[in-house]
Amino acid sequence: MPPVLELRSVSKHFPTHKAVSDVSLSIERGKLFALLGPSGCGKTTTLRMVAGFDKPTSGQILLSGQDIAPLEPYERNVTTVFQSYALFPHLTARENIEFGLRRKGATDIDKHVRDMLELVQMAGKEDRKPPRLSGGEKQRVALARALVLEPEVLLLDEPLSALDPKLRKQVRAELKSLQRRVGITFVIVTHDQEEAMMLADEVALMHKGQIAQLGTPEDIYLRPANRFVANFLGAVNWMGSFGVRPEALRMTRDPIESGPRTRFANVEHAMFLGSCFHVHAKLGDGKLIVAEVSRVDDPFRPGEHVHVWWNGEDELHLPAGADE
Repeated sequence: MPPVLELRSVSKHFPTHKAVSDVSLSIERGKLFALLGPSGCGKTTTLRMVAGFDKPTSGQILLSGQDIAPLEPYERNVTTVFQSYALFPHLTARENIEFGLRRKGATDIDKHVRDMLELVQMAGKEDRKPPRLSGGEKQRVALARALVLEPEVLLLDEPLSALDPKLRKQVRAELKSLQRRVGITFVIVTHDQEEAMMLADEVALMHKGQIAQLGTPEDIYLRPANRFVANFLGAVNWMGSFGVRPEALRMTRDPIESGPRTRFANVEHAMFLGSCFHVHAKLGDGKLIVAEVSRVDDPFRPGEHVHVWWNGEDELHLPAGADE
């Protein structure tokens, strides 16, 4: 089956800088795909080019095999949910959802809107205007307004950043469930690595306008292409030519047999994170390391002498010349 969305050597140059340089990727129909990266990496510019708000300097953007780069936003079968949701404040939830359908001259609008209100769990609140909706409810209305148009691809620009942390976790689960139910391809832009890892089937991690690594969340977390990828996705204890993530580093007070994967250390301090402790310790060579340990164990205290160890399969080995 051909990809629903394909970028071929896409670049976007502004007078002051190159925002995107030679980006190529292919997204399967029905997948949830994440463009991940720090601010200024080019992910939002990439999304805007797919949406049609920015024209690429070079390259092709194909939707179901058709090059849509020359087309205007309204000529593309994609819809966008913006970070601000961009709801019309003077319209009710129902009126916001049906707005695009009325502009298209669609038929059976009431049924489409009723079905969508049920899908996003907003039935009974359709007569409320945005000022009377919570952040999560506004997002549901914005999603419904986009999905009711039955796009081939739904683009989401930092869709959860306006929500408080507790609600964000809840809505993540709802968003993934919704995508599975409707079967529409979602492309989400986020700077939050945890969000991308939890939501996406595949992730493109961007850096300085290029794709640093493309793969499943598990691929890029456990087999990073370089140090930027490894460090962006979470803490790493670098032990010379390889790294070990804190959750893979074991710590004990009991003596253990010395070997290439054991170290002696002194505890500096421990940070309580609710589900676990992050124990910071200093190795004999002065290097600081972090180990994630269970909160139900006897906590490690500053000044304690400990042993740390890890398994060989947990080492992150970077390709030759991939230190950046």
